[in-house]
Amino acid sequence: MAKKIKNPYKAWRKYREREQRCTTLRKVFDYATTKYAKKTAYQYVDGGQAYTYEEFRRKTEQLSLRMTRFGIKHGDRVAIFSQNMPNWVVAFFSATAFGRVAVPILPDSSEVELTNILNHSESKVLFISQRMMPKLGDECRKNLTLIIDIESFDFIKRDNDDFKCNGWVKDPMPDDLACIIYTSGTTGNAKGVMLSHRNICHNLAASFKAQPAFKNDRFLSILPAAHAYEMNVSTLYSFYAGATCYTLQKPPTPTILLAAMKKVRPTIVCSVPLIIEKVVKNSVLPTIQKSRVLSWADRRMPHVLHWFIGKRMVKTFGGKLVFFGIGGAKLDPAVEEFLRSCHFPYAVGYGLTETAPLVCNLMVNKSKGVGSIGVASYKVDIRLDNVNPATGEGEIVVRGNNVMLGYYKDPERTLQVIDDEGWFHTNDVASMDDDGYYYIKGRLNNTILGPSGENIYPEEIEQVINNIEGVEESLVMERDGKLVALVKFTDNAIDWNQATEDKWFEELENRKKAVLDWVNKTVGKNSKIGEVDAMKEPFEKTATQKIRRFKYKDSHGDEPEKPQE
Repeated sequence: MAKKIKNPYKAWRKYREREQRCTTLRKVFDYATTKYAKKTAYQYVDGGQAYTYEEFRRKTEQLSLRMTRFGIKHGDRVAIFSQNMPNWVVAFFSATAFGRVAVPILPDSSEVELTNILNHSESKVLFISQRMMPKLGDECRKNLTLIIDIESFDFIKRDNDDFKCNGWVKDPMPDDLACIIYTSGTTGNAKGVMLSHRNICHNLAASFKAQPAFKNDRFLSILPAAHAYEMNVSTLYSFYAGATCYTLQKPPTPTILLAAMKKVRPTIVCSVPLIIEKVVKNSVLPTIQKSRVLSWADRRMPHVLHWFIGKRMVKTFGGKLVFFGIGGAKLDPAVEEFLRSCHFPYAVGYGLTETAPLVCNLMVNKSKGVGSIGVASYKVDIRLDNVNPATGEGEIVVRGNNVMLGYYKDPERTLQVIDDEGWFHTNDVASMDDDGYYYIKGRLNNTILGPSGENIYPEEIEQVINNIEGVEESLVMERDGKLVALVKFTDNAIDWNQATEDKWFEELENRKKAVLDWVNKTVGKNSKIGEVDAMKEPFEKTATQKIRRFKYKDSHGDEPEKPQE
């Protein structure tokens, strides 16, 4: 945890000067590697691939020079396709700090997605890990000038005929393109979001305003660094603050994650709702329910019990946690209510890749109410468009230095979302209270129009379903004029290995009826569902664990037909 500030005014003036100075990633690079030279910048949780800020600078400059000798110049695209590691950040700065353009690619991208991104971005260099090599096709290999093993920085492919030492570089300007982040989101077609140096540096300053971080802080990176949320609010923000960022060498399963927490004892972690929801729903709440003493305490003196649980949760997460950021999707209101009652140091944020990403944020222990995404982030203008006078709900539109340059090679789509006055239309519907706190209702393109013209937000119905015992996740859509819920039950509730037995079909029908009855008893008349279909496999998701809705538009579930008698 950062040390106590003796002179707050002097300290904040210093951080204001940093904000004014660090207007490009080159200036962030120079500032951090000079000021924090001897401190550790990045390393694996279990050791290895560690860099002090000074070592980080030397390695990055060396790597940039090697690319320069092969003609990789200012403005050229440098793709990064790898799981998280300290060398990921080295590769990123070897591009962006020298005027090149980074193209981070999510590690769960398919071979087809990788090929499309490399071709569309016209990348000349690819940093790739051995784990991702099977996804690299022969055609892509031919089109790339350099392919570099990100774990060792050895050349996998190079053409000595390209060794001409003509890759001139220059310090980037604030409005120069820094990176292109490709995202399919939940709507299908991939978009190349162009973020400038100004966009990213504004987000670093906004992150500091939302949750100040200092050189003694320890970040634990658990989300893909190629995602705007993890990249700008964690991986790069730790560098901006002079802190140390630890990365995992394996996927963040609960066992690996808890072991890492105990070892690193992080002060700052950025996460998605799914992680903390699983901790609360699968571990904490069942423990209370199974214990007669804890159940009694939960009924008679919940404040005392929840305070104690909050302390235990912080201890489980290493004991030094001061900020557990939650973003990327909407947090389950029941889980958030529990976290609030436990005084767990969480904070919710809202943003999009197109806004680099911060739009709204809450600060730890300053939440207005369950379900709020907070107030406008630092120097971000927000308004609600086309507000429904009956509900106060409208589309969030955003303006500020956080708004992207546009979609790469797609001016038509850019003009659809950024108007002539620079307002970015998010496609998210929200309401605002009298104190300026916003509450997300759903996505405009997910909104279902009811029979009387009313708006139905499937996300709100899904929250009701997901809180039913035995339900893992759900998706609500319209089919043939009625609402249908696709439900993935937990393995304990429905064992698909017994799908040929009559008893299994009976249990499945009972589960589906229980969901149908509970939802229709809980929601308003316009949101009642007409059918429940069971899913065998988990829903396909984005990097921030949002379901790719377009994949299930015409789905009728996975359940087999019951054999005829």
